[in-house]
Amino acid sequence: MERSFISYTEALDVIADHQKSFAVITVPIVDVGGHFLAEDLIADRDFPPYNRVAMDGIAINHSSFARGVRSFPIEKTVGAGAPQVALEDVNNCIEIMTGGILPKNVDTVIRYEDLTIENGTAAINLEEVTRRKNIHFKGMDIAQGTIIKKAGGRLSSAEINVAASIGKHELKVYKMPKAAIISTGDELVDVHETPLAHQIRRSNVYGIKNTLQEWGINSDLKHIPDDKNEMEVIIDNLLKDYDFLVITGGVSKGKYDYLPDVLKNLGVVKQFHKIKQKPGKPFWFGVSNEGKPVFALPGNPVSSFVCTYIYIRHWLRSSLKMDTNFTYVTLAEDILFKPELTFFIESKIKNLDNGTIVATAVFGNGSGDFINLVNTDGFLILPPEKEVFKKGEVYPFVYYRNEI
Repeated sequence: MERSFISYTEALDVIADHQKSFAVITVPIVDVGGHFLAEDLIADRDFPPYNRVAMDGIAINHSSFARGVRSFPIEKTVGAGAPQVALEDVNNCIEIMTGGILPKNVDTVIRYEDLTIENGTAAINLEEVTRRKNIHFKGMDIAQGTIIKKAGGRLSSAEINVAASIGKHELKVYKMPKAAIISTGDELVDVHETPLAHQIRRSNVYGIKNTLQEWGINSDLKHIPDDKNEMEVIIDNLLKDYDFLVITGGVSKGKYDYLPDVLKNLGVVKQFHKIKQKPGKPFWFGVSNEGKPVFALPGNPVSSFVCTYIYIRHWLRSSLKMDTNFTYVTLAEDILFKPELTFFIESKIKNLDNGTIVATAVFGNGSGDFINLVNTDGFLILPPEKEVFKKGEVYPFVYYRNEI
């Protein structure tokens, strides 16, 4: 159903309704970094798989210590990776290393730091020793058959470590869609060109391309002039060759903003046009007859940035069955905003010593002031129901930086 001038939350719902099911492919574990997991990771055995010694030292039977024994002759020395051994005399001990399997007939490990070892005997220098000390017991971390990580999340080093430990030499991951990112407008020249007085360089598309790349999506850059017939031919071909389109510019009310009519002629069904927000109000979203999404973003750089990080992110995370929530932060100072619009305000983040994340709004010169973006970390999302947002109040925040 076509909608016009809808709310921010309604726009999110519409976009989520058009999420996609991405194909699943199999990738060797050495190449899966950055992919999105398409299968659950399930423990193939208990973790740890045996009673594991957690400290270098000696293993004893605690009953001997409880009877007052403090010096224990060393029966044998065992390293990690050796088969399980047994203590033959409960008044003796076994010298053992971290990671080794706990010997039979022992139930407590004393670390080297608490021992004096001389002439093959280990003396314990502690008045009290807790039974079962320094042992990582079988199944303590997770039981066999338990889901360790559900499908949908992005694979980091943590998940890859776990996958290797359960014998997954290859993993099922989602095949990410391929995008065409299209700039429009006769005033734009490419980055390597010197613009004339009436021209500017293409910039939005490079930022969007980098963002999609950070999200695991490959994309190609295209440009379309302000010619309705030529736009129709080029976009028709791109709809056949790509999984979704991101278009910047040409969606407002200008005389040369042909894009909505062109997309309609190509059978792309408009889902909504214009959102009650600032910046980014002219945002257009539609779906082709083949179910391919088309995100037509406003041409102003900050508006384009907002719509990418709010709406394209929402579509992608919905499609991957991932959490679509944002981080919440605390306002560092009061903000006044009277229009009944959702307000995305560029902000700088600071982490306080008490664990609070505070955001300071940075007001630029409108949605064309993209220079301001380099001095901020993301966007505060302020709801339309209020005019005064007080210092100390908490609101959602979307980051646009992935810093090391």
